[in-house]
Amino acid sequence: MAGNRTARPRLLLGLGAALGLALAAIDLLGVPRTATPLPADAVASVNGVSIQSSDYDRALEALAADRRSPLTDADRRRVLDRLVDEELLVQKGLDLGLLRRDRRVRSDIVSSVVESVVAEATTREPSEKELQAFFAQHRDSFLRPGRVRVRQIVVRVSPSGNDASAYARATEAARRLRAGEDFATVASALGDAPVAELPAGKLDAGTLREYLGPTVARSASELAVATPSDPIRSAAGYHVIEVVERDPDEAPPLADIADEVRAELRRSNEDAALRAYVDGLRSAAVVRVRAPAR
Repeated sequence: MAGNRTARPRLLLGLGAALGLALAAIDLLGVPRTATPLPADAVASVNGVSIQSSDYDRALEALAADRRSPLTDADRRRVLDRLVDEELLVQKGLDLGLLRRDRRVRSDIVSSVVESVVAEATTREPSEKELQAFFAQHRDSFLRPGRVRVRQIVVRVSPSGNDASAYARATEAARRLRAGEDFATVASALGDAPVAELPAGKLDAGTLREYLGPTVARSASELAVATPSDPIRSAAGYHVIEVVERDPDEAPPLADIADEVRAELRRSNEDAALRAYVDGLRSAAVVRVRAPAR
């Protein structure tokens, strides 16, 4: 219980963190801290800066969620006192210049402003027309690799095996294939049985990764048709692969990836909203930049 009593003041001091950032922004805007009547939507005022009823209510709700018994008048007073204390500390931090010097404080304020700017772009649902236009403009971004038919020669390396010898066998297999020798003949002479035989026919990228592993599958996606690869190391050993056939990459129908396209459109709208907002700030500001020394 003693530990809970010790932690609670810290908890209450942290309940108004968002309020502290808002107040810092108000201070930046130069709102004078003069004595004024307490606004109807405020529960307190500290050096002319109001503590909003909504922030007080949120603090009470947070405390109530941590309590098994109903809040008392004394609890409510302590919450209000902590919010006043927090505001005094925020004001002191501003007076000390922490807003300018403390990287964490600056980062928190920047993050809060960014979140507020992109909030509308994030919550607004793109229309079907916007979705179709975005997909048409960025179709290449949603391309899926075409299916491929691959064959391989595997030279296995056991934990106690000779890696250099296996690599030499795989290199020789690649050389003989490039010289035009029959694939099956070279595989029989220099290769080992793979852990799992590749399915016949063309395979999608996911199936290739499942059978070949990510490194070998990635090499297959980049390899020209009918061009044997250099030896590729995997956990099993060395692979020499050859792409026999490849279908062209294609974008799935919009209906199949609508959620993915919608999420990308939202991100694009957020970036555009933030860029426009920052550009507006720049146009209204006086910015002087010293050219970097050469």
